[in-house]
Amino acid sequence: MSELPHVDSFDPEDGGGLAPPSKSENSGATDAAHEEARPVEPVELDISDPNFMANAYDTYADLRAKGPVSRVRFAGGEEEESGDGEESREFFFRSETYFVTYYDEVIATLLDRRYSVDPRSGMSEEQLEQQPPMPEEFQPLSRSILLLDPPDHTRLRKLVQPSFTGRGMQALRGSIQQIVDDLLDKAERDAAERGEVAPNRGMDLIEAFAYPFPVTVISDMLGIPREDRETIRGWTENLLSADRRRGRGLDEEVRAGLREFIDYLQDLFERKRRAPTDDMISRLVHAEEDGDILDEDEVLSTVFLMFLAGHVTTVNLVGNGVVALLTHPDQLAKFKADPELAKGVVEETLRYWGPVDFIGRRIAKEDVEVGGTVIPSGEQATVSLASANRDPGRFVNPDVFDITRADANRHLAFGKGIHVCLGAPLARVEGQVAFDTLFRRFPELRLAVPAEEVRWGSSFLRGFARLPVLF
Repeated sequence: MSELPHVDSFDPEDGGGLAPPSKSENSGATDAAHEEARPVEPVELDISDPNFMANAYDTYADLRAKGPVSRVRFAGGEEEESGDGEESREFFFRSETYFVTYYDEVIATLLDRRYSVDPRSGMSEEQLEQQPPMPEEFQPLSRSILLLDPPDHTRLRKLVQPSFTGRGMQALRGSIQQIVDDLLDKAERDAAERGEVAPNRGMDLIEAFAYPFPVTVISDMLGIPREDRETIRGWTENLLSADRRRGRGLDEEVRAGLREFIDYLQDLFERKRRAPTDDMISRLVHAEEDGDILDEDEVLSTVFLMFLAGHVTTVNLVGNGVVALLTHPDQLAKFKADPELAKGVVEETLRYWGPVDFIGRRIAKEDVEVGGTVIPSGEQATVSLASANRDPGRFVNPDVFDITRADANRHLAFGKGIHVCLGAPLARVEGQVAFDTLFRRFPELRLAVPAEEVRWGSSFLRGFARLPVLF
């Protein structure tokens, strides 16, 4: 999951650590921008605009030209008049926020312990009383690690982390490969039933592959029975699409689905307590270290987050990487000539078109100076991962897609710091297997429509809802 679907992170075993930034020849312009005055009026970012994502990198470049930190206002047109929609939006981002766009300053913000991720931190008792109540369906999820500061965050992460080590994810490569092969076998069978033959068989890559692939992987890891997955898919798709629909609020269909999903998970937990199997839910409901255990709400929020974050960003990673390759034929030719570049495809896709453009809910617990701007106590900083990954002060020719880029793994697509994404090692392995297998099995894979007709979805997540291809 951004923040619901946000997967904060980097994988030390995969070379994703951060070296001291090596400024490029463009850094003079970047540094000079520190001296420019900040705009008095906030810049409006309308993330409900279907064209926002298409133009976002130009917007981020304009903001970087003003300095490392800008004041922005998230807008959404008429949706702002809806109380429920506004409440839903505030759960993710405040309407006005400080927007951090430089690579160094994004890292500094994510590492700074003077921020809290608890949306109610720093509020007085009177302010807390005036806050609208959290939607009932979200209350069991309030113990998510995305909403916790140390020491609670430290305790919870320590219990969950062992399920997501880099070595453990590499051990899953064989089963991940089998899932990929099974899905592509099915795509071939479906095409044959329609009377289509290679290389002119058609499929929607998102529906046929990019979506069911990570859902199957994370469901297997969690221990969700296969016979239940179609039902769960309906609930989660409704939840994830809520922010794309006009009104943005949690309508009754979404609320009902969320309640049903929670009820389902609680029943599954009870079954795993009575008869544990070799899966993550069984380990979580029995997890204990130094006397610490997970309570019911903590298990629920953790599994819920893992399920959503464990697939939605990988859907976008796969879709974004395929489109990047198909629209950069020189890079696709390099990859076909050397399939060992699969890791480079993953890292450069995460840098060039990462699944999450920005993450919010970093609330200053005291006045914090960032890049010459003071973020007052109680105000929120939103960090633009996408802007940082295109900062010319960190990456040479940042707007060029280059799968041989030596420092691509210095991207911040997974975040940084204590909230670094748990699922980063898994996403990396999934991406490598997906890209390698797709282009090895279907070397004629290509877009079925002109590139300009492949459009970004409207959300703070960067991805395609549909991706028609021929293979």
